[in-house]
Amino acid sequence: MTSLTIALSVLICAAAFGAAQAQDKTIVTLGTATPGGGFPVYGDAMAQTINDTDASLLVQPRNTKGSAENIPLLEAGSLDIALVQGEAAFEALNGVGRAPADLKIIAAMYATAGMFVVRADSSYRSIQDLKGQKVAFGARGSGLVILARYVLDGIGLDQDRDFQAIYLERAGDGPAMVLDGRAAALWGGGIGWPGFATMARSEPGARFITPSAEEIARIRARHSFLRPLAIPAGSYPNQDTELRSVGSWSFIMARPTLPDDVAWRLARALHRGEPALAQRLAQARETTAANTAAAVPRPALLHPGVARYLREQGLLR
Repeated sequence: MTSLTIALSVLICAAAFGAAQAQDKTIVTLGTATPGGGFPVYGDAMAQTINDTDASLLVQPRNTKGSAENIPLLEAGSLDIALVQGEAAFEALNGVGRAPADLKIIAAMYATAGMFVVRADSSYRSIQDLKGQKVAFGARGSGLVILARYVLDGIGLDQDRDFQAIYLERAGDGPAMVLDGRAAALWGGGIGWPGFATMARSEPGARFITPSAEEIARIRARHSFLRPLAIPAGSYPNQDTELRSVGSWSFIMARPTLPDDVAWRLARALHRGEPALAQRLAQARETTAANTAAAVPRPALLHPGVARYLREQGLLR
């Protein structure tokens, strides 16, 4: 037998073994968002954690257009689970502009405080300063675009009327547009968001713009489901002070027909792997079973398999 024949035989055997192993696993498709945003980074860390913790599961991340696409894909059963930004989840579950979505929550991801970032050498220091300017609000399908709409509406502004709104094909394109002058500001949210991190590490650096205390009060008076949130000092390079804004929790959500035992295994693996997930990604430190129990708008929205797991942990009555 020649060396080439032996090598081919080894490759064929390895492929057959790998296929047999994959058949023994429960494959779970996970919808994230466009490259360059926070959801794909989180999705990869989450999938690695679950797959490492429970050998019977194989979570496979898939790039999508974001929350606006993930919701109908879940409803159609084209995805098993997906990442959904808080305001998109709020609208879908409460039937805002559509019929209420029959989706269930697997876990709370992290809280997202919305804010703008500009070049540190720019003259912009408030949201009002950005009126009339070109602002990259993110990928059109992103839930962050919905958060911006609510925040601005709360202070009497409109994304498309009061700004030269830019909607991106890829979330990762935003920082370059601000740095080279094609946009005055980039909208985003949360701790560890890739667009903000890129801006903060750049030359000449970044300045974050959040609603004032008076604006936060106005926003919450109009949209009470938005929560006051803070970004601790040091969350981004050269960010010396705490930043205060409003936002909500993003969620891992499931298609309505996801089997209860699969949801239970996902919850168990995710929360057993909390330390590993936090080590992989800073903002994922908020992905805890306790936070899921506390952040869910109402217990009936939890997937039954997840509710069972939380009850077993003494976190749900």
